Amino acid sequence: MKKYVLFLLFALFVTSITMGQNVKLITYNIRYDNPGDKENPWDERKEVITSQITFYEPGVFGIQEGLSHQVEFLDSQLATYNYVGVGRDDGKTEGEYSAVYYHHNRFTEEDHGTFWLSETPEQPSVGWDAALERICTWVLLEHKESGKKLRVFNTHFDHRGELARANSARLILRKMEEISQPGEALVLMGDLNAVPDEEPIEVIDEKLKDARLASETEPFGPEGTYNRFNYEEPVKRRLDYIFVKDVEVVKYGVLNDPVNLHFPSDHFPVFAELRLK
Repeated sequence: MKKYVLFLLFALFVTSITMGQNVKLITYNIRYDNPGDKENPWDERKEVITSQITFYEPGVFGIQEGLSHQVEFLDSQLATYNYVGVGRDDGKTEGEYSAVYYHHNRFTEEDHGTFWLSETPEQPSVGWDAALERICTWVLLEHKESGKKLRVFNTHFDHRGELARANSARLILRKMEEISQPGEALVLMGDLNAVPDEEPIEVIDEKLKDARLASETEPFGPEGTYNRFNYEEPVKRRLDYIFVKDVEVVKYGVLNDPVNLHFPSDHFPVFAELRLK
């Protein structure tokens, strides 16, 4: 009996250590505050988005398309999170952000940065055949409970430039190799404006693991992530991804939560639970 109790206590201890090293992430294109979205204005969506994030309580989440006032709104409502990021137009506050938020009770920020998806990544610029400036924001975090390092890259690829999307994938992979250090868990997430059989995704698949395919449990929700605010049709087009390296994927899901027959964004948030090695 005594041996059984000791074994049970040891098993519970191991389980608690393992669970303590699990990290939940979300990537979320929140849709920029577009005055033309008459049926889906930001002011009617923003509380739902903050409620979603509060409910799922990720350790880290990244957004795309957030303008400065949207980024600041999320920051003001989510008191347990800090964020890093800049506007893509000027490297300060102008234009859309690819901001990364992290739960400051669970993580310590060690470093962060932003680079442009272009031939001149260190300065605001439009790359290749892209229509607009595009950026990737990254942050290096230390998981307080385990001391393990997690480096997260968050991005939004161009919607028009095919060459820009493919070269953006190659640039980010190169930057990941340059910036990261041995032993760090790596995450690349964002709206990549490409479906799985297109070149940008195939390029990334050569170096990183697609969280949907790597998940230990059956993926939850639809495969598609781009809903176009259309509640009436199945969502089949997958544009939003979480890729990982040197980390295990416990769960993956596409969170298609409607409220009063409306989606809070024209993209679904993508969720993954990771186990830090």
